[in-house]
Amino acid sequence: MNCFYSQEPAMTPFYQLTATRLRGQPLSMADYAGKVVLVVNTASHCGFTPQYAGLEALYKKYAAQGLVVLGFPCNQFGKQEPGGADEIEQTCHVNYGVSFPMFEKVDVNGPAAHPLFRYLKQALPGVLGGRIKWNFTKFLIGRDGTPLTRFAPFTTPEKMEASIVAALTR
Repeated sequence: MNCFYSQEPAMTPFYQLTATRLRGQPLSMADYAGKVVLVVNTASHCGFTPQYAGLEALYKKYAAQGLVVLGFPCNQFGKQEPGGADEIEQTCHVNYGVSFPMFEKVDVNGPAAHPLFRYLKQALPGVLGGRIKWNFTKFLIGRDGTPLTRFAPFTTPEKMEASIVAALTR
């Protein structure tokens, strides 16, 4: 009988996923191992769009402690993200000063849903079961890659701060 032992921690499903940055660079979620990650589906023309400012404030405040915010534009809710990378960048960087990583536009529901969102919805179902109900649904992932909490679109970044701090101090 052969037994193998590794001191490396097992890869969680989160760390096995990849996504593409806004300008086309592929990125593995494994690059964020050891970080607390907040995944957000975003939109440039949504009533919740001003949350970008609060998300950026949290990112700046806690980045040195290991927080990273990942923005995933989505056009599935009221067609509120119709533009391409240039328009998304304009909204995020110029209008709200966003410096956290932004990714290519994705679907979060349906048969074409991005694998990251399929995984997160399965791990943390919301009030609509597995579906995401609107833009700015947020998922908090622990340093070990375990999905911890799902926040509704109306939950402001400021109201998530205690949960983020708790995840950072685990």
